[in-house]
Amino acid sequence: MQNWKILEIDPLLSDFKSDIDLRMKRYETQSKRLLQDKMSLKDFANGYNYYGLHKLKSGWVFREWAPNAKNLYLIGDFNNWDKHSHPLTRVGDEDWEITIKGIRTLPHNSRYKVLVDTGFSIQERIPLYADRVEKNKENDFAAIVQNPRKKFNWTDKKFKINKENPFIYEAHIGMATEEEKIGTYKEFERNILPKIKDLGYNTVQLMAIAMHPYYGSFGYQVSNYFAPSSWFGSNYDLKSLVNKAHSLGLNVIMDLVHSHAVKNTREGINEFDGTVYQFFHEGNEGEHPDWNSKLFDYNKPGVAHFLLSNVKYWLEEYHFDGFRFDGVTSMIYKDHGRGTRFDNYSKYFSMNTDIESINYLQLANELIQEVKPGALTIAEDMSGMPGMCIPIEDGGLGFDFRLAMGMPDYWDNTLQITDEFWDLGKMWYEMTTKRPEEKRIAYVESHDQAIVGSKTVMFRLADQEMYWHMNKDDRNIIVERATALHKMIRRITISTGAEGYMNFMGNEFGHPERIDFPREGNNYSYRFARRQWSLAKNGLLRYEYLNNWDRAMVHFMKSNNIMGTDSFRLWLDNDRKLLAFRKEDFVFIFNWHPQNSYSKFALPINDLGNFKVVLDTDQKEFGGLDRIDHSTIYESKNLENTDYDGIVIYVPSRTALVLKKI
Repeated sequence: MQNWKILEIDPLLSDFKSDIDLRMKRYETQSKRLLQDKMSLKDFANGYNYYGLHKLKSGWVFREWAPNAKNLYLIGDFNNWDKHSHPLTRVGDEDWEITIKGIRTLPHNSRYKVLVDTGFSIQERIPLYADRVEKNKENDFAAIVQNPRKKFNWTDKKFKINKENPFIYEAHIGMATEEEKIGTYKEFERNILPKIKDLGYNTVQLMAIAMHPYYGSFGYQVSNYFAPSSWFGSNYDLKSLVNKAHSLGLNVIMDLVHSHAVKNTREGINEFDGTVYQFFHEGNEGEHPDWNSKLFDYNKPGVAHFLLSNVKYWLEEYHFDGFRFDGVTSMIYKDHGRGTRFDNYSKYFSMNTDIESINYLQLANELIQEVKPGALTIAEDMSGMPGMCIPIEDGGLGFDFRLAMGMPDYWDNTLQITDEFWDLGKMWYEMTTKRPEEKRIAYVESHDQAIVGSKTVMFRLADQEMYWHMNKDDRNIIVERATALHKMIRRITISTGAEGYMNFMGNEFGHPERIDFPREGNNYSYRFARRQWSLAKNGLLRYEYLNNWDRAMVHFMKSNNIMGTDSFRLWLDNDRKLLAFRKEDFVFIFNWHPQNSYSKFALPINDLGNFKVVLDTDQKEFGGLDRIDHSTIYESKNLENTDYDGIVIYVPSRTALVLKKI
């Protein structure tokens, strides 16, 4: 077999060459199996242009994929839901088709379904490729005919994806409003996109875009893969949002859920043709033990066709610039990574590895670059699978970035310890360790860290004091500690060497409390399923300081182009709680000590020249005490009683500062 480049990149994988060989051989086999007659992946993944409801010159054609069904009937408002008037005809072994005369026969926004006769039951189902699904007053979901008079006019042809260093703003459309309701695409376009641009982020990651019947699932129980969520508005409005983001220079990526599917049969794809195995594994292999959802059989050509067509659909029809693939760890291990400590390489290569899932992800990444070269792909993988972000031709899975999921876990555990006992050596290790040539997205907290049962970082630090002591003129010791650490934690996370950074909306200013969607247990309240933007802009509260800091921090990293630059450690002193490192012409110093400030900290830099503080967390606009003079020039020279060149500088307690060589 081939000597894969991944083995040169990471020599520790040499003992597992046979596993890499098997992965790649299976990938080649599956690719040839799917792409017969030298077809391209782009041409193969064309299901949505064939299946579903399509307008013709003289009427409509509807096609469905239901290999094991006995009979299918199209029903809807157009035929008064007559269960026998519009039967489909079987085409080949797996497909069904019906042609309906007259464009006006199926009015825009009218409801329709497909009646599936499995031989054992007859059920009303939502078509697999429905591009619009809505719920009526009777809580019944149905497909909606899309034939608007006004077609959307895209104006983003000149937009270029910013792929090198993504600064990602993770957002949920529905909870992006301050009102206690479900927000809309138009409100997000009008109110939130300018905010994201102002903060300096260059990528919007949208959650819950594919249709899901239960709003409170955060979008992770998908029912209709080709239908944008009608919870937030029209298909037209989603296109408008993406188009507007592009006009602002913002990438828009989608949180893609191909790791599992909702169990629902009335709303979803489960047992569509009367069998479990149309899409999913049978028995326990097809059930996720934690998510109460169904698991795809990625090896089946029909399933690969459906999911790969879905990937292409979002790129072409809605101009998304890539995807964050949800639940990758669950996909690539047969035990879904549950309870596994990935503490040695053998854990990644064994009978537990799901090669069929790995091959699907490789095919998806290959397709994405065929359809939209330069698109972003991010893996949500907590296991750290070697090769996740290595090109496919080199033996990898082909993702561009991996979420550094160990970072928020580290902060979650660390915040349960008083900061005077924090281990800076462990902090440095967690912030800087990565696979060879792996690109990471660093983050302190995503939506995961704020859902019910957990707390945001700010709420964990300040707790109930946030309710009473966030006024700017209130000098509460707990809140002052919380705001100082909140800024420092973000500063070190974004600075230590990852190629990208992510923040969940509102957390930049320390949004209080948890996320809890309306449900029976909270009387269906939207109180915790929204973002209180006014906290950061009313001019009275410390949230404004945190918001100012986040903006300054992101703009600083972006304008100086130092994301992804290796961090060279200069100093680590656990007793004095000092940590310093260098990135090119910038020196970062952190004093984590709760009380001690150091008036004459001698820092070896081993470089002659002059340095100047250009940003620090103690600045007044960030809620600090302005203890650092930015006009002072620090000359690097021989440090007394040492063989090192460096600077002597004042470093206040609980402060992070950055110097630049001038």
